[in-house]
Amino acid sequence: MTHRFDDPSRRSEHKTGIAKSLRRQATDTERMLWAQLRRKNMEGVRFRRQQPIGPYIVDFFCSAAKLVVELDGGRHCEINNLEYDEARTAFLNGLGYQVLRITNYDLLRHREERSI
Repeated sequence: MTHRFDDPSRRSEHKTGIAKSLRRQATDTERMLWAQLRRKNMEGVRFRRQQPIGPYIVDFFCSAAKLVVELDGGRHCEINNLEYDEARTAFLNGLGYQVLRITNYDLLRHREERSI
């Protein structure tokens, strides 16, 4: 069953435009993770990036797995951003999505360890 926030006809042109802009302005770590996710070699699941869901735009989204992957840079450690991220995660969890948060630091560290 599709939730009303997943329905493409309900997405605003404004939010879709922001998502497109975010795709064009991806950070190095976002590009690195996207290179892995877009290969579709993970049990055949498909990810989208900068996907509007409700009032938010999530970094990476897999509809089939009901999974949101958020890549967090250093600014996510600031108190205001922590509160925002908690509210965002609660909202997404309320829609039935699992939210996985990965820090840029962890992604880069594991890349070096495993040569991603």
